[in-house]
Amino acid sequence: MVDESKYEQAVQWLREADGLLITAGAGMGVDSGLPDFRGTEGFWRAYPALQQRGITFEEMANPAHFEQLPELAWGFYGHRLKLYRETQPHEGFAILRRWAARVSRGAFVFTSNVDGQFQKARFPDDRIEECHGTIHSLQCVTPCRNVTWPADGFAPHIDPATSTLQNALPRCPACGALARPNILMFSDYGWIEEPSQAQRARLQAWYASVPRVVVVELGAGKALPTVRRFGERMARHRLVRINAREAGTASQHGFGFEGGALEVLKQLDARLAGC
Repeated sequence: MVDESKYEQAVQWLREADGLLITAGAGMGVDSGLPDFRGTEGFWRAYPALQQRGITFEEMANPAHFEQLPELAWGFYGHRLKLYRETQPHEGFAILRRWAARVSRGAFVFTSNVDGQFQKARFPDDRIEECHGTIHSLQCVTPCRNVTWPADGFAPHIDPATSTLQNALPRCPACGALARPNILMFSDYGWIEEPSQAQRARLQAWYASVPRVVVVELGAGKALPTVRRFGERMARHRLVRINAREAGTASQHGFGFEGGALEVLKQLDARLAGC
């Protein structure tokens, strides 16, 4: 049964807001057809060749593979890069853009996703923080410099049977060493974090300028709670949490809505339009 009172309160917050802080985890991309790698079995369904090797997501998302098995490492990340390039953002992104246009200070996005879907959905680059980096930028695996560059010139060709890269490995233009995605991985001491730090500074400046902020959290789970905890700290008691399985939230933070991102955004949008 739908708790209409929660929807009414959330819509009132959205109407009163001066700015929206949109926080998003992997569940945001599910309605676009992207995998969220929830659990080992979900990861292996997406990458059966890695299941044959008995490699989990946590093991694959480790920079050591770029030194030990570079073709396999780039087989995994190259497949994701190609998938994200080909995927179109679902309608929920457009709903959020409309909401952002209604409020005086607009919106800022904080996301652990590395897929670039918010940029593809035409959210401004200077209003997005990617706290785990982005697959659309590369860096030296060493790294020889604290510099990143666009991955635009790299077109990976992957053998799905082995999940390995078949074309030439990308290289650092400065030193010629192997290049890797500018993504924060597990046990990662070589991630170049300057781009993310610059994004964080812009977010903090924006946040300080917003008298009444509403946090809209989408698809952020408990397994890696970075997004959930960040939104709770920033919500000022006005958190709208949307999650298919883990929508619970403490009453002092706001309200949780159980369901997919697109489904619940449509329901909220219909009520907001009817006000």
